[in-house]
Amino acid sequence: MDKHYGQIVELIIRKKGYSISELARLTYVNRRSVYNWFNQKYLKPEIIHRIGCILDHDFSVEFPELFTKDDFEKTEKHIDSEISSNDTPPMVAWKDKYIELLERYNNLLSKKLQNET
Repeated sequence: MDKHYGQIVELIIRKKGYSISELARLTYVNRRSVYNWFNQKYLKPEIIHRIGCILDHDFSVEFPELFTKDDFEKTEKHIDSEISSNDTPPMVAWKDKYIELLERYNNLLSKKLQNET
């Protein structure tokens, strides 16, 4: 049976309770990129590894053909020291605020349209 890498990674992310915005911020990509990853049948091992380190998840269980247990044990401490919630680059922080503002604006427009009909 063929594995769909993106779907497996998405399942783990959601089980761990991470939001798409949070994962995008931690991986320094936009949310659209994260959704694109979920749709890819064969995701690059580098991306899976990066996500695994951020989530503190050993993807060698789901992808033994790509990783060994050692792949995630070596980098776990290194990644933890590199990434913390306070290390958000200014551009990413502004982008997140902008997206949040757009979502609120869209909600207001939707409510206004509903009230007019």
